[in-house]
Amino acid sequence: MKKHVYKNASIDRVHPFGRRLDYKVAEKIEKLLKERLKNKYRLWEDAMEDLRQQIEKRRTFAIISHPDAGKTTLTEKFLLYGGAIQQAGTVKGKKNSKHATSDWMEIEKQRGISVTSSVLQFNYQGYCINILDTPGHQDFSEDTYRTLMAADCAVMVIDASKGVEDQTRKLFKVCTMRHIPIFTFINKMDREARDPYELMEEIEQELGIETCPVNWPIGSGKRFAGVYERNDQEVIRFIPVDGGKKEVETEILKADDPKLKEYVEDELYDKLQEDIELLDMAGNEFSLEAVRAGKLSPVCFGSALTNFGIEPFLKHFLNMTTPPTPRTADGEVIDPYQENFSAFVFKIQANMNARHRDRMAFFRICSGKFEKGMEVYHYQGKKKIKLNQSKQLMADERSEVNEAYAGDVIGVFDPGIFSIGDTITTGKKHFAFEGIPTFAPEHFARVRQIDTMKRKQFIKGINQIAQEGAIQIFQEFNTGMEEIIVGVVGVLQFEVLEYRLKNEYGVDIRLEPLPYEHIRWIENPEEIDVNRIVGTSDMKKIKDLKGNPLLVFANSWSVNMVLERNEGLKLSEFGRN
Repeated sequence: MKKHVYKNASIDRVHPFGRRLDYKVAEKIEKLLKERLKNKYRLWEDAMEDLRQQIEKRRTFAIISHPDAGKTTLTEKFLLYGGAIQQAGTVKGKKNSKHATSDWMEIEKQRGISVTSSVLQFNYQGYCINILDTPGHQDFSEDTYRTLMAADCAVMVIDASKGVEDQTRKLFKVCTMRHIPIFTFINKMDREARDPYELMEEIEQELGIETCPVNWPIGSGKRFAGVYERNDQEVIRFIPVDGGKKEVETEILKADDPKLKEYVEDELYDKLQEDIELLDMAGNEFSLEAVRAGKLSPVCFGSALTNFGIEPFLKHFLNMTTPPTPRTADGEVIDPYQENFSAFVFKIQANMNARHRDRMAFFRICSGKFEKGMEVYHYQGKKKIKLNQSKQLMADERSEVNEAYAGDVIGVFDPGIFSIGDTITTGKKHFAFEGIPTFAPEHFARVRQIDTMKRKQFIKGINQIAQEGAIQIFQEFNTGMEEIIVGVVGVLQFEVLEYRLKNEYGVDIRLEPLPYEHIRWIENPEEIDVNRIVGTSDMKKIKDLKGNPLLVFANSWSVNMVLERNEGLKLSEFGRN
């Protein structure tokens, strides 16, 4: 038999008749195979290294505060220093100034308050920063709680003249529940402020967290001249530019530089020297480990309005924070650096673009890399979907995003398939991240549309706003959508609902307040007959959008009464998305 020799044989060319190849050809094929495998592995290694580098650049944080502490203004100045905007806006935009970037809703511009959280992304000194600006007003705190689930750390803004306020306490508790690092920015030093030592003591006593000032203010009000950087032992002197619309100019001097006396009053200079000595002797020792464990809060001073102290704070924050942290899903830890992509929905917003009546689902990416058009598994929907329409966000402005990484927040066009708390993944193993709590409404009202011909628009509008989590809607237990009951955390949400239905959906409504103040989810509806629950005169049976049974009460004592009358009934104060 004639021996066949294939001089130009390759790994893609196999003998058609199964005859033995010449050993030299076989050697060549083996060599080519090894080389190809080596190249594939090298490409995979390069891709994983690129993934690691990209994720390490990410920083994702929420900004929390009591209303009017300057949170939105601070966000605006971060964008200014990051080069994302050319001129900073204000919360209450005057005729000659623009509104804050994060306050994009018309009602926010009119009222001068934030009523919904905003997502903003910008680059600064090699970092990719995702800011989650949250509503400060307590009536919209539920949106803030959900947003904190998507953040790796929080910046707490405190008004230097007022100190720790009610809403700050509430939001701080949510942060501590999650053990996330908290960075404190004491704002409005351009106004007459309380003693810095007094403010630090109040934070420690009221919030139960130790503080460590990383810089220290020199004066306050019109005398606010700059900050002393403790680590560098330098004074940063601030020189205002264009009323805070542009980046501030600075001059750096040593703390003992005689030149400093030219710019600072003798009294302030002497006090600074005393403070330096006192802080070194009596202040809490700085520990990066304690900061990242959420046990120690670094404190910086400044004025968001005038830009004094903004850049120093931003630099300190970036040096101390970590890249995206691991998250738990189905009892397992999901590493952000793993190859497989995963993300969850923490917010849904309808009508961000009034022309298109669109609906966006906000995803926090927890692991891997997002690529436009990728196929993912929707855990709650039990099916695969393609993410074709994805956006990078800047409040209500958006641009097409082709790729994003763990830590990033992306907006995905939602045809109505996503809910808050949903998980999407790639890879063979499917899982769901921990659900986001649904907080109990405290105010209830029956809502009706005035024009009965607009029933379709009314149902669409109220459902979409409810899916955002801005309100909760309920029905009578044994009826359909004939009677709609709205539950809210704060009464201001009723005004926002009324405003949005009229302006976004063309529907006028009438709200009829109801006497209920307490709500309970039935934890075990499969074990008991809901129809046969023995209630009290002030109790009402209702159901949520998903058909889950609930009970509402006018009085708190009725809750215990119902539990006593119905053996085996289990009630919960929280639902879960």
